[in-house]
Amino acid sequence: MVLFTLYIRADLEHVSSVALAPGADLCISVRNPLSPDTEVREKVVIETGADLMDPGVVHVDAAKHEIAKREPPCHFALKWDGAQNRSTIQVLSLESKDATTTGKKGKKGNHHHHQDSVQPRAMKEEDSGNFVPIVSLECNGLEPYAFHPLGGEFVITNKNGDTFEDVDLSEGAWSSVDLASGSTAITNFEAKFE
Repeated sequence: MVLFTLYIRADLEHVSSVALAPGADLCISVRNPLSPDTEVREKVVIETGADLMDPGVVHVDAAKHEIAKREPPCHFALKWDGAQNRSTIQVLSLESKDATTTGKKGKKGNHHHHQDSVQPRAMKEEDSGNFVPIVSLECNGLEPYAFHPLGGEFVITNKNGDTFEDVDLSEGAWSSVDLASGSTAITNFEAKFE
């Protein structure tokens, strides 16, 4: 299992925090790390609010001996062409110590470098213009490479304490204007996986 972290960056105006909405659906693109140029799945949706899928016991024929093994529960699974096992993603909760990435080594010696431990968290006002880790994914047999906002993934709180839950960042920007509190805006939104 390899941990990947989704980082977001945006310019914030009158915003005190940008947080991942509880139970948000995440739309990502994934690829097979063993053949990243040919095996990809574009815009798959992970339902983070759904119960973990429990695949149960999987039987594997290892040298004609039936071996029963248990695959871990997950939020998303697929099976690449010719693969014996499913490739899976489990979204780790923000409170989980497992969500902290420390530069684990993947198959074939691939490194996912992080200078320090990275704990996913909400983006704050002082993070404006900088990448912030928002969520970690525990991946087995696939790697995420793109995030596609659908709308509704993020909860925005402005400096007055007003909360906005139906925020759509699919166009890279969002704003709300209130005569009493002024403009609240997010611009230049982008995301990356590490």
